[in-house]
Amino acid sequence: METLSNLESFIRSAEAGGFSGAARRMGVTPAAVSRNVAMLEKNLGVRLFHRSTRKLTLTEDGERLLAGIGPNLDKLQSALADVAAGDSHPAGVLKVSMPQTLGTGWLLPMLPAFLARYPGVRPEWHFEERQVDLVGEGYDAAIGGGFDLRPGVVARTLAPAHIVPVAAPAYLAHHALPAHPSDLKALDWIAMRSLQSGRIRSWTLRHRSGEEAAVDASPALVLSDPPALREAALQGLGVALLALPDVLPQLETGALVRLLPEWHADAGSISLYYASRVLLPAKTRAFVDYVLDVFEREQLAQRFSAISEG
Repeated sequence: METLSNLESFIRSAEAGGFSGAARRMGVTPAAVSRNVAMLEKNLGVRLFHRSTRKLTLTEDGERLLAGIGPNLDKLQSALADVAAGDSHPAGVLKVSMPQTLGTGWLLPMLPAFLARYPGVRPEWHFEERQVDLVGEGYDAAIGGGFDLRPGVVARTLAPAHIVPVAAPAYLAHHALPAHPSDLKALDWIAMRSLQSGRIRSWTLRHRSGEEAAVDASPALVLSDPPALREAALQGLGVALLALPDVLPQLETGALVRLLPEWHADAGSISLYYASRVLLPAKTRAFVDYVLDVFEREQLAQRFSAISEG
């Protein structure tokens, strides 16, 4: 029977498209991942990947194996962790970092039900627009994007991080609607300066057809975080480029209007980060499972996508 390490090495390599990416997610070396996959191929008597110097691609046998076991691996690992944890009940301080709007607008509303299920957990949630050192700063988990996956840190993708241009109806009443990203230079751009890098964030928009266009506009207003950009846009001060979770309620009520609806910028993924895949503290495992369930039940990945299915 195959070991979990061999199976996980295969699945993470397929997801990452290479041994190095899989190794970062699993907190091991690329050589260990490659060795586990090779052992799995030897035991099964089939080749699972086509290997090149740049990327791994699944063979037909690999695709069939991934489809069969991929969705079940995490459940199996969680079941083993549950047994190892015995009768441990989730309890203790749960320290989590998350962006302000995502946290207060989408995750905080889930907290009453979470605490009703796990009364022994005491949340300590930090709303901040930065990438924390998960292990060094003592966080049980973090939610955001683009974190450095250091050894021992894993990530679970929650939703796409799509950026869209928005403005208030009052502002648009006095300005022509843009037909192309190049038209944004004629409007008032509300820009964001990163507190970490000191640079103004620039974006390249992509059309559904694949065409790309950089936002080449001089900022009329510079602010330091997404909630401030959203409030400035609501005040009719110009056009802001923001992630959909930051503006979806305002778009749904009509307080803001999405410009260039066929265009968006891709900022990667919103992910849930934690320090180990198995043998997690019960409080962290409960939080991870709960967040994943909320995102699935509320279809937040689909709602946060800028690409309509129509």
